[in-house]
Amino acid sequence: MIRCWLAALLLLSGTLLPVAAAAQSDTRPNILFCIADDASWAHFGANGEKAIQTPTFDRVAREGVRFPNAFCSSPSCTPSGAAVLTGQAFSRLEEGGNLWGTFTARFADYPHLLEVGMTRKGWGPGSIEAGGRTRNPAGPTFKNFDAFLADVPANKPFCFWFGSLDPHRPYEENARRPGDIDLAKIVVPPHLPDTPEVRADIADYLWEIRRFDREVGDLLALLQKNGQLDNTIVVITSDNGMPFPRAKTNLYDWGARLPLTVRWPAKIKTPGRVVTDFVSFTDFAPTFLEAAGVKSPKEMTGRSLLSLLTSEKSGRIDKSRDRAYTGRERHDNFRRENGQPVGYPMRAVRTEQYLYIRNFRPERLPAGDDPGQNQDNDRGPTKSLVVGLKNDATRGRFYQLAYGRRPSEELYDLRADPGQIVNVADRAEHAAAKKRLAADLHAWMKQMGDPRATGRGDVFDTYPYYGGPKKPAATPEKAP
Repeated sequence: MIRCWLAALLLLSGTLLPVAAAAQSDTRPNILFCIADDASWAHFGANGEKAIQTPTFDRVAREGVRFPNAFCSSPSCTPSGAAVLTGQAFSRLEEGGNLWGTFTARFADYPHLLEVGMTRKGWGPGSIEAGGRTRNPAGPTFKNFDAFLADVPANKPFCFWFGSLDPHRPYEENARRPGDIDLAKIVVPPHLPDTPEVRADIADYLWEIRRFDREVGDLLALLQKNGQLDNTIVVITSDNGMPFPRAKTNLYDWGARLPLTVRWPAKIKTPGRVVTDFVSFTDFAPTFLEAAGVKSPKEMTGRSLLSLLTSEKSGRIDKSRDRAYTGRERHDNFRRENGQPVGYPMRAVRTEQYLYIRNFRPERLPAGDDPGQNQDNDRGPTKSLVVGLKNDATRGRFYQLAYGRRPSEELYDLRADPGQIVNVADRAEHAAAKKRLAADLHAWMKQMGDPRATGRGDVFDTYPYYGGPKKPAATPEKAP
């Protein structure tokens, strides 16, 4: 898939590869992009998860580079994918900034210069046709990786998007056997009540992460058998955070901070490094443009990661990579004004010490008008439990954290509050930090041409909504 981005971005820049360069394409690496569906950064072994093992993710981290501070552009499937494909911040992509929107063809296209393909979930959900496209932007769909490889001409580099549907809800009944995962080892996030029901729900989620990891391992084994693994850039990540209250669709770490590890033996000469620089998912496309020796088009806002991959250092390498910017607009259609589905617009800047969030329409409910419905976080046992705590005298705080109204500004001191529970935006001792971060976020938004910085932000609510409360029957099935 990342090779697909290369082709698309070359078209955007008006720089098609000359014949001589194309003839040398067999010396370039293959690209295998593996993306989970709704998995937070913490729930992989190399990132500290103890309740399950993720040997494939851990292997790629051991043989490559792991990035613990990786953030999506927007914690919602469609805009997250659009930002990845274009190398641009989601707020620049018009209808592509909303879930169930469209991805206008002028932002990217895929000339058939390279062998590309995908399976299961590519870009979406949304309307491909409304954007002037005839196929998913992630490439033509194949039944599986084996079928794709059989279609690739000999000695031609390929790119492949493995879009898993794990660990997206709903979870399969009886898929996880009792005792399969030790519930006592599960770390319940501080914004959720620690109950047997919640632990069991998280266990189902972790079971699907383990299945995703196993399937990625199968892809690597196939490449190793074919002698292609060491000439393949392997990326393992997720599109947004876990499908639980106050996580997915939110700008807290549980929604926007994601797993990321990269294996590339040809360039990563010091494997096993942990690079703590803040990176964005908009950085993928320019990374591989640089790897191909092609100048990035000016429309891109991401920055190449190549210097971080090839460095021999660990920890913070580039001092300018000390923060990440995220945001969101309309996710689902359960929040309406004048009959029109509207979103919950937010932008945030995350540094080592602080998370600052700007809520542009605080009068709206952050997860929809009726939290008992699907809304902006999917139905499940944990959600049902938290919704039922609304009037609970001792545990009602969990409901308020997930579904209560929020102020226009939120600020979290991560040194004292890594779980991002206590909003200190109104505390005098943090006033200078809040002012500084608010100015920084606004400046970044203006630099991006974000409509929210120019008074045109409500345009996101005017774009057509092409979906419904439930996912369509055409959604690819999960793996057995």
